[in-house]
Parts: sequence; structure tokens; C-alpha cells
Amino acid sequence: MKKLVASKYGWIILTIAFIAIVYASLFVSYRIDLTAEKRFSLTNSTEKLVKKLDSQVTIDVYLTGNLTAGLKKVANSVDETLQQYRNFASGNIAIHYIDPFAIEDDSLKGHLLDSLKRYGLTPFTQVAQEKKGAEQSQRFVIPGALVTSVNGTYPINFLKGAGNSGDEGYYNNIESLLEYKFSSAIEKVTRKTIPHIAYALGNGESLGYDASEAIFTLASDYKLDSFNLKTNPIIPQDIECLVLLQPTTVFTESDKFKIDQYLLHGGTILLATDVLTASLDSLNLKPQTVAFDKGLDIYDLLFKYGVRINPDLVQDYQATDISLVVGSVGGKPQNQLLKWPYYPLVSGNNAHPISKNLDPVFGKYVNSIDTVKAEGITKTILLATSQNGKKIGTPAMISFESLKYADDIKEFTEPNIPVAVLLEGKFKSLFANRLSAATLDSLQKANSPFLPKGDKAGKLIVISDGDMFLNELTQKGPLPIGFNKYTNYTFANRDFMLNCMDFLVGKNGIFESRNKDFTLRLLNKEKVEADYTKWQLINIVGPIIIVIIIGLMLQWLRKRKYAV
Repeated sequence: MKKLVASKYGWIILTIAFIAIVYASLFVSYRIDLTAEKRFSLTNSTEKLVKKLDSQVTIDVYLTGNLTAGLKKVANSVDETLQQYRNFASGNIAIHYIDPFAIEDDSLKGHLLDSLKRYGLTPFTQVAQEKKGAEQSQRFVIPGALVTSVNGTYPINFLKGAGNSGDEGYYNNIESLLEYKFSSAIEKVTRKTIPHIAYALGNGESLGYDASEAIFTLASDYKLDSFNLKTNPIIPQDIECLVLLQPTTVFTESDKFKIDQYLLHGGTILLATDVLTASLDSLNLKPQTVAFDKGLDIYDLLFKYGVRINPDLVQDYQATDISLVVGSVGGKPQNQLLKWPYYPLVSGNNAHPISKNLDPVFGKYVNSIDTVKAEGITKTILLATSQNGKKIGTPAMISFESLKYADDIKEFTEPNIPVAVLLEGKFKSLFANRLSAATLDSLQKANSPFLPKGDKAGKLIVISDGDMFLNELTQKGPLPIGFNKYTNYTFANRDFMLNCMDFLVGKNGIFESRNKDFTLRLLNKEKVEADYTKWQLINIVGPIIIVIIIGLMLQWLRKRKYAV
């Protein structure tokens, strides 16, 4: 190196080498993620997905422009995440940043905002405050993106599914879900085969307007067929998931046998049912009503698999409101919103990706669930009540008398009552040692041999509320899933249903990216504000002083070295 520097063209060579290194860095990027949770790294499943892209994917990001601190942090994380995607995509991902509110042409701006609204991306009002005590200002942003490829366009709302934690935890949850949201969207718009699922009929399941939103939602993401348990001899294995939504009539032994063998062959099932019939409409006709058993006769099958839906009703201090007439003024009825404990807002299990960081889910006349011993079956609680729940045993008398203690937390003493459970493993058949030799022979001849124990791992999600994925109706049409018409608020029922489906039919491992957990390392706000000026001076003046000191030391050493 000394010879190179001392040579006639040494500095020229070094300058050219430096320029070459800088130029090469424009095309080659490498970084090391030193965070314990690999915050700045993509999961292996996402890397494989992006590397295998053989069609162009366009991602239009609308969260840009003048943003508050929290949303700016989200926007930076979106950019960092997408740059990683682009690094692995070999040119197959194009990213555009668009601020709809910066468009000067009002007609073009309105057209774009209307188009985004149809995808569910509506303006979000951000409240900004430059400093403490200053006047607040409001600005609109679109906190989302559109991912487009050969299968169409899929929207991403960055703010959905982030839970109810405080500001820091809220934005941290948003960042932790970014990879899953982008990977899921890219997979949906580029996949070559669409999972085949079936909506079960034959046991009183709704196929009317009250199930229209669920059916439309499932048909949008999957190849959806109806399947009648009564008329079909078996459930074929090419059906990747069977959806049983609020059955109301008895399951025969034949129905249960078909479900049993489908599950034991490695099938997956989403079952949403309650065991008692109850309705708010009946209370409008009389002061009280009794919730009675539906008599589905499916409970022995579920018990064999490791779960029991109890004939009771769950109440919760954390509940949503209904509107009731509490009096009249001038001959006109006066309505008031009151907390209805039979409409619990159940919460997700943050230890499992299905319900991690899930917003509250709206339940109606929910039953409690117990898990029972089933060898080889893993049981995971997905949804449960708050710390302040309560069970009403059979016969369950429902009346508006419950409103008297709805706000008394001392009445709700049972914590975390399970209402949704995931079962996984190789299930054992309810019909083992119960079938005659003639039946076994006929099954063998039909090329559908009986399995006393599963030869493949199956998955079953049991939810003790059949109304959770149904929708209410108005004169204008069906309302969204999980929408409370009294408060005009939509809860996370639809998100929970789609998370369940993605988990049950997903085979590429992308869903596991929902389990990414970012450790929140917070600053003390009080200390930051109290020492604001001190740290500002240290950060601005400190580096200048250090440079001056180093310069003086070098000057002193130079004088000392060359002193005569």
C-alpha cells in the first residue's frame, strides 16, 4: 500500500478503485440483520414466493406525503419491506408511491378515491400536533396499497388487524403484519391453482341473504362449491376445506360418518355452530325468552375429537351495544344505546397466527367450549372472552333484566372463557368398532376403505357461535359480516374467518409470517421531553466539537513530528 501511494500514479489508481466500488454498490446490496427477532429480514417462505415469481407484480402504495410520526414510521417500514421484496424478485416487482391528495386535477383525484373506496381503502384522518400545547391540524391519508398481477388486484389496509394496544404497540403491530399482508396479497394475485373449498348444505345451513357476505367473501378468494351431505356418498379429498356454517337440523349417523372419514383422510373443517337457539327479535315481542337446544346431535363426534360445546350462554363485561326504547317524549319513542352482555366482544390469542393482533370479534349468544382428552390431538384456544366473563346455565332465560348489571364488573367473575378452538393431529374415528362386517365390505368395494385412525394430520376449527360469520339485512341489502347496526361499527369477524381459511388451506408457509413478533423498545416520553434541549445540543454541537478536537490533535501531532 505504501509503495502504491508513493508511486507516480498511486493516487489515481486509488481514486479509480474508490469510484468503481461506489458504482458497484449501486447494483449490489448486502445487509446484516442483527435484531434478535429478525425484524428486518423476510421469512424463508416469503423469499421462496418472491424468487419464484414469473409474472409482473405492481404494488401501488398510497401511504405517502405529509404524515404524522406514527404513520411516517409505518410508511418507512413499508418502504423497507418492499425494498427487500424487490431485491429477491429479479425485476418482477414494480413499486409506485402515490399521494391521491396531492393530485391537482379534482376530477382525476375523485376518480382515484372512488376506485380505492371500492377496494375498501377509505381516507383516514390523521391528527397532527407539531409540539405540546400547539393547535392540532387534520390531514387525510390512505393507509393502504393495491397489489396487481395476472389474477387481478388485491387491496391491503395497513391499519387493519393491529389490535387495541396503545400508540407504540399499535404501530408496532402494524409493522409486524406487513410481511404477511404483502406476501398473502402477492400469492393471491399470482397463484396458478386456487384452493377448492365447499360450503356444506343438508343440515339447515343458510344459503340465503344472511349468508351472502360470507359466501361472496369465500368465493372471492377460493374456488367455492356447495356440497350436500345428504345426497353425496362421501366428501371427496379434492375438497381442501369443508365449511359448516350455522347448521340447524340433526346430523344423522351417515352425515357424521362422512365428516369423520373426510377428517381422518387429512381433510380440514371450519365449523361455526351454537347449540342453543336464541334471538334478540323474540325479546321485542315478549319480556323474556328461553334459549333451547337445537338438537344437532353432533356433540359425540366433537367430543371424540377433543372438544365439547356446552349448552350454556356466555356473557361478558366487554360487550357491544344494542338500541332499546327507554321512554317517550312528545309521543315519540326515545332510544338509548345499552351494553348487551349476550353480545360479547371476544379477543384473539396472540400466541397463534390465526388470531394474533386481531381486533375484537363480535359474538351473538355464544356458548362456552371445553377441551377434553383426545390422544395425539393438539388443542389451541383461538378466541376467548375478556377477564370478566360469565356463564348462564341451562335452561338459559334471556331477558332485558340483564341490563341492570351489565355495567357492574363484579357480576362477571369468570376469565377467558373459550369460544373458538383449533384441533390438529391424526384423529381417531367415532365409528371404530361400531361398523358391521357388511358395511366394512361395502366400503372396501366402493374403493373407500374405513379408517379407524387418521392416516394424515387433519385440522378442525370449532366456533361456538353460528352467527359469527352471518350478516344482518336491511332494506338497502345485506350488512357486512361483524357489523353492529346500532353503533355502525364493523368488528373483525370477516378477518377472523379469512385467517381461519388461510390457515386451513395454506400450503406454502406464508401464514407463519403472521407470527412475527417485534420487540417494542420504548423511550421514556417524560425524560425525552424534559431533556429535549440537552440532547438536541449534544446531537448537533457534539459532533462538531469532536471534529474540532480531532483536527487540533492531528495538527499538534503534525507539528511535533516535523519540528526541527
